[in-house]
Amino acid sequence: MPRRGFMAAAVGLALGVASPAIAQGGAPRVLRVRRQVVGDSFSGVYWRDGRYDRDALRQLDTVFRDLSAAELTPMDPRLFDVMSILAWTLDSDETYEVVSGYRTPETNARNAGRSRRVSTVSLHMSGMAADCRLPGRQGLGLARVASELQLGGVGLYSRDGFVHLDCGPVRRW
Repeated sequence: MPRRGFMAAAVGLALGVASPAIAQGGAPRVLRVRRQVVGDSFSGVYWRDGRYDRDALRQLDTVFRDLSAAELTPMDPRLFDVMSILAWTLDSDETYEVVSGYRTPETNARNAGRSRRVSTVSLHMSGMAADCRLPGRQGLGLARVASELQLGGVGLYSRDGFVHLDCGPVRRW
């Protein structure tokens, strides 16, 4: 699919509107992620033939789990769409480094107690957000492109070296 058509599909996805490409099934969606701290990874197709692959989603839930609480939750697959579309838009086949995915309310409260930059109503607690890096890409550039796509929230944490991506309302910080 040409980039313009893919971008229209991406915008339709973000708005919950089925574009012709998405409605007809579209190309398989691929994601490459690695949790550096523990070495868990996923690389492959997580959506094909008009539906999400349950086994792939379970594997992704494990990669994105709350490490400090050793707990996982079903992640919102739209987060994976955001990450996949961003990598595709950047023409990158690099593997995302996941810093943080799901957070239990307890983990989030502990993090919020340590830093004012952690939201007490974080989408991490709903499995809708990830803090990540994309090797070979500067955080500012990654955040700019993600923001231009308007697929969800984008936060730049340049001091910490990662970008927050989520599939919630469009906003940036």
